[in-house]
Amino acid sequence: MTKNFSKEEFDCNDGSEMPINVYHNMVKVANQLQTLRDYIGKPIQVNSAYRSEKYNAKIGGAHKIDKNGNRIETSQHVFGRAADIVVKGMTPLAVHTTIELLIEKGDMLQGGLGLYEKKGFVHYDIRGTKARWNNNKK
Repeated sequence: MTKNFSKEEFDCNDGSEMPINVYHNMVKVANQLQTLRDYIGKPIQVNSAYRSEKYNAKIGGAHKIDKNGNRIETSQHVFGRAADIVVKGMTPLAVHTTIELLIEKGDMLQGGLGLYEKKGFVHYDIRGTKARWNNNKK
């Protein structure tokens, strides 16, 4: 996908096949993470990227319930627009701050940025609108 990221790193953790439209979104995410990697000079571990609807439901991923009681996926992971990442040697706060800086400079795309300090990772997505959250749950 990029010089430092392979498709396998972005595949669903349950082994589900990634649809082609999702793949194209994941390439965009991989390119953004490549920008981050080039800037910080450290490898990035992708914990979770694409998620099938079934897998997203299993792990309690973002969703809403419609008026008929049906689950509607809202997780950017389902659409191939998100990755949860860890950078060895950097705290989640430092990674989060660096991504925010790169977004402000115009070097990375605007999107969702979630800080999960206690869980030890950062969520980044390319939804196109600014969304920020801090989740310090265990």
